[in-house]
Amino acid sequence: MIVIKTPDEIEAMRPTCRLAAQVLRMIAPHIQPGVTTQQLNDICHDYITAAGAYPSPLNYRGFPKSICTSINHQVCHGIPSERVLREGDIINVDITTYMNGYHGDTSHTFHVGKPTPKGDKIVQVAKECLDAGIRAVRPFGRLGDIGAAIEAHARKNRCSVVREYCGHGIGKSFHEDPAVLHYGRAGEGEILRPGMVFTVEPMINLGGPDIKHMPDKWTVVTKDHSLSAQFEHTLAITPHGIDVLTDLDGEYAAG
Repeated sequence: MIVIKTPDEIEAMRPTCRLAAQVLRMIAPHIQPGVTTQQLNDICHDYITAAGAYPSPLNYRGFPKSICTSINHQVCHGIPSERVLREGDIINVDITTYMNGYHGDTSHTFHVGKPTPKGDKIVQVAKECLDAGIRAVRPFGRLGDIGAAIEAHARKNRCSVVREYCGHGIGKSFHEDPAVLHYGRAGEGEILRPGMVFTVEPMINLGGPDIKHMPDKWTVVTKDHSLSAQFEHTLAITPHGIDVLTDLDGEYAAG
């Protein structure tokens, strides 16, 4: 069942969404060659808890860390460890915070040091896919509009969309309905009603779309070892447009 939030409930979600975005902004300067993903985890954990919040991934269905760190061909759910970041890596940092009874979810793929040509391309295309998906969201549109826009942009740039993972409703629960697919047909799917709050988080591969799980049962990688990048925002549908709750910079006009 899709939970339709009242305007007051959406306002109550704003602080946790803003905090999640602030964590990404805070951690960005720490993403350097020689830093371990465990160090990134610890810095984010301390920042989140100091703000009076809880890192939603920690112990969620057994996940052992406070953030997800997915490097290069890792698609999602990478577990922070003693792995050292190297010049030319790309890394997605996925942050979800729980504060005042609500979750906020966002992610960003960063370059480590100087970008490589392949890294530069997939990060750019993934961000453009997120933008295309968000631009497709409108009151009383359809869920399929989002996936169609994302898939079209990925294909235009000879990249592929991971189909096994999707965006999701969010609020008092980490994951709610609806499932927000990053592929599909425009004009199909659930009607987008004011009060819906969900994530758009396309995972875009430089090669093929096929994935596999690593033995840790969490980390997902591309089968062909091609690079993968992801960007994510949490947004609310309003009567007149959208409100991207994890946008600190006013990149997406609220309506």
